[in-house]
Amino acid sequence: MHQQTKRRYYPLVSIVTVNFNQSEVTCSMIESLNAITYPNIELIVVDNASTEDSPQIIKQRFPSVDLILNPINYGFAAGNNFGIMKARGKYVLLLNNDTVVTPGFLEPLIEKMEADSSIGAVSPKLKFFHTPNTIQYAGYTSMHPYTLRNFSIGYNEIDKGQFDVDHETAFAHGAAMLIPMEVIKKVGMMSYIYFLYYEEADWCEQIKKAGYKIWYVHNSLVYHRESISTGRMSAMKIYYLNRNRLVFMRRNLKGIIFLKAILYQCLIAIPKNALKYLFKGNLNLFLAYFRAIGWHISNIFNPEIHENPML
Repeated sequence: MHQQTKRRYYPLVSIVTVNFNQSEVTCSMIESLNAITYPNIELIVVDNASTEDSPQIIKQRFPSVDLILNPINYGFAAGNNFGIMKARGKYVLLLNNDTVVTPGFLEPLIEKMEADSSIGAVSPKLKFFHTPNTIQYAGYTSMHPYTLRNFSIGYNEIDKGQFDVDHETAFAHGAAMLIPMEVIKKVGMMSYIYFLYYEEADWCEQIKKAGYKIWYVHNSLVYHRESISTGRMSAMKIYYLNRNRLVFMRRNLKGIIFLKAILYQCLIAIPKNALKYLFKGNLNLFLAYFRAIGWHISNIFNPEIHENPML
């Protein structure tokens, strides 16, 4: 009797991406997805009220895409949440619209998840699209409890195979992040308060608090065009990075560590950063930074900061 070949299992993966004034870039990402070897995906594109181009070209070129048209710009966190609420897959892959995937990138991520139910999120190796031999992400270090900063492992290093081993990591990368739907149902979605930046780091904290681990998967590769929507040093980027660094602190630090972090930010970090922008003569960034700090003064008792939207 011939032994029957075991059929490979391909669970449905819901790929969610957010578009804002970058429809051609999003189409480029979808073209790369059309060449992948994984056979069971659905693609959900959430447009955050683009004003500079028509997101309808995405649907025209790729009719199978589920296109959600938001009436206003809800930001990265809420935009992804709208896609998650529409997703039907066993897994949800948050994928930045400014990425280009490689044909076999999805199988290693799914295999990692299927092999270990204690894993709550995974991310692939990320390289820079315009310098494809250079690493952007091979895992993250832990967040420093006072500075609230961390570092991407391998950042700007030439890839010589030095990170070709899977390992547990402090955070997944929001540009390409795979999460089981069951984990999302348990921990909730991303906090709406962030709008842009730090939302995926906070989400990873919620996932870890629920008892799950985060992993970097070395043999999955995605290329990333960095900061294509916000600019490298725009006032908007400065505002949300600095506002949300403190939001992250308020949501995730407790007790004496929280008190020390507050003191560090007020006595060292905030004055130093303000003077840095002022001495460089960049009044626009200086004002954006102080708007970020001012937001916390006016929202010191805002209960929305601590809310976690559930699926």
